[in-house]
Amino acid sequence: MTVSMKNVVVFVTDLAKAQRFYCELLGLPVAGQSEMIMEFFPGAPTTFGVSLALHDDARRLVGRHTGISLQVEGIEQLCESLRAGGVTFVEPLESSPWGKMAVIADFDGNQFALVDR
Repeated sequence: MTVSMKNVVVFVTDLAKAQRFYCELLGLPVAGQSEMIMEFFPGAPTTFGVSLALHDDARRLVGRHTGISLQVEGIEQLCESLRAGGVTFVEPLESSPWGKMAVIADFDGNQFALVDR
């Protein structure tokens, strides 16, 4: 038997707003989309998705720290662009001994770490 990671999904309340945040502002490449979910990172063995929170259990998961870190080349430029686009920074871009990191939130309050390594 083999088990592998297929995808990680974050729940949102509005896919149109999700498209603006994740595609336009964050620049994630779309792998597929339906009326209920968008998946990113085509060709990757594991995708990242945002799905409409349609039931109570999913709605309870909207607006929290996701525990997801996105590795970013050119993190300074992306953070400047996100700031200009009105994205909320939960933690500003800071340097540490292991690299640079910022924590951002989408329109629903879902939080993600951006790291440069």
